Amino acid sequence: MAVLLMRAGRPGGNTGGMANKAALEGGPDDLQERIVEAAPPGEDLKIPHRGGYEHFRSTSRTREGPEGRLPVYEWWERTEIAE
Repeated sequence: MAVLLMRAGRPGGNTGGMANKAALEGGPDDLQERIVEAAPPGEDLKIPHRGGYEHFRSTSRTREGPEGRLPVYEWWERTEIAE
């Protein structure tokens, strides 16, 4: 599972999309960044947020927007950080 920091990307490549970026759907309303670094193929995204992790799974969908065509990951669970 990939643990990624949330940060906006830069346009790139000839594809009209952002290289290695993904769009997030679902999860907490206060999760502000919705365009993040994509996970390697076959891996979920694990986003640090408010003392835990928000987990997102890849879907077969893509989203078109100002960033271009991005793969969509949807929220599926939250876990707490073990201390």
